[in-house]
Amino acid sequence: MPRTVYYVASSLDGFIADEQDKLEWLFQFNDADGVEDSYKEFMAGIGALVMGSETYKFILDSGGADAWEYGDTPAWVYTHHELPGIPGADITFVRGDISLFHQNVAADAGDRDVWVIGGGEVAAQYLDAGLLDELIVTFVPVVLGRGKRLLPVTTTTAPAELTGSRTLGAGMVELRYRFGKE
Repeated sequence: MPRTVYYVASSLDGFIADEQDKLEWLFQFNDADGVEDSYKEFMAGIGALVMGSETYKFILDSGGADAWEYGDTPAWVYTHHELPGIPGADITFVRGDISLFHQNVAADAGDRDVWVIGGGEVAAQYLDAGLLDELIVTFVPVVLGRGKRLLPVTTTTAPAELTGSRTLGAGMVELRYRFGKE
């Protein structure tokens, strides 16, 4: 079964977006050493995506089909809203508990991993349900003070295991944590 991985960037104080859901604070680091290589290496192992409606709407607002960089990789969007699709993209819109759809998402991923992309809320639901295997977080040397939290979980987890770390350019640090299965 594929691993389910939350790959994300965070401010030093644990936010993935500012209060207006903006990412300019993060985009200034796109060209830093190692960022593109880390992303390409990660994407090479991804077979399916999951995201919430806010992340999907962010992509649409950023350019719609032109901003969809995931090709025909199957994507699952958890939403309570009617949202438009993107031509050529394999997107399934679902409503309900993430555990109801996890087997289907994993089947879409095949022998590759599932990426919980953006959306701390969706990642927290996966972690709360015991379905998140790994967190890969890049801490960016910016403090936001408030915004969208990295992992707004409802319960305390057992200690995660640090499985790797590396320094990227511009003072960023990428950490890999594995979560134990209950």
